[in-house]
Amino acid sequence: MSQPALIALDWGTTSLRAYLLDADGVALDMRASSAGIMKLPEGGFDQTFEETCGAWLDAHTQLPVIAAGMVGSAQGWVEAPYVEAPAGASALVAGIVQVKTDRGATVHIVPGVLEQGTLPNVMRGEETQIFGALASDTSLEQKDGALIGLPGTHAKWAFVRDGRIERFYTFMTGETFGALRDHTILGRTMHPSSTPDQPAFLRGVDTARDAGHPGVLATIFSTRTLGLTGQLTAEQQPDYLSGLLIGHELRGLNEVLSREQSALAGKALRLIGNDALCDRYRAALARFGCDDAPTVAHATEHGLYRIAALAGLIAAPVRAAQ
Repeated sequence: MSQPALIALDWGTTSLRAYLLDADGVALDMRASSAGIMKLPEGGFDQTFEETCGAWLDAHTQLPVIAAGMVGSAQGWVEAPYVEAPAGASALVAGIVQVKTDRGATVHIVPGVLEQGTLPNVMRGEETQIFGALASDTSLEQKDGALIGLPGTHAKWAFVRDGRIERFYTFMTGETFGALRDHTILGRTMHPSSTPDQPAFLRGVDTARDAGHPGVLATIFSTRTLGLTGQLTAEQQPDYLSGLLIGHELRGLNEVLSREQSALAGKALRLIGNDALCDRYRAALARFGCDDAPTVAHATEHGLYRIAALAGLIAAPVRAAQ
């Protein structure tokens, strides 16, 4: 039976996932908690860590611990300053910050990535998943690079080449959907449905794709007007709005690529995230001519394992980072 070699934490704003990994990076056990950095109990980070990982450390006292995500933000356990893009896994290792727990364990916290520029961009946690994807699929480190999408509240799209995150974009698609649904007039005519309406969703994607120059602000009101004119039912409107916003996200990404004489349909592309949401993005990507966008499984665990190995926390064979 495999022996534990590493405790790996994915500690975000609203949740914590802890993995007990063996020497090959395979998860032997996993625990989930709702105690994200903004939802901590009275005892704070240390109490949450002890409640989640204490039993593992009682049984295996010398296990190294690595963590990624918002736990390293200014509001986290200890701040791990961003490293600047372009960044490889070795840059993340160099930026690791340590914090001691009350029991004396050392938690190694992975930094996020900052892209400087007129419109700066940041990520925390996604960088670890991206390096997990690269570790799982060497074809993503091809000469022409690849595109990795991480759908969610703040969707990320990262351009990777030669084992490094070169640049990335953030689309506030999920948060915008929630705000429009819950806090604008669009939500007044919507009814939730237990089953997704794929035709309504794809209608939204196509509307965004073919909208011409007016953009998202000129098209979102159609969620209401199509309902008022009987073209969308109240149950279809949420899926239409979701498709519309994801469609505008992908259209914007496609326009970025077109300036480089490329397109979504021609990129090596992977998705990381919730299966149902990735399925939805796959359906939307197909409307842009991209029919090959597999989901990377276990990207978080693989990324934390790879960084821990590069940092010398565990003895494991790892390819040299760029």
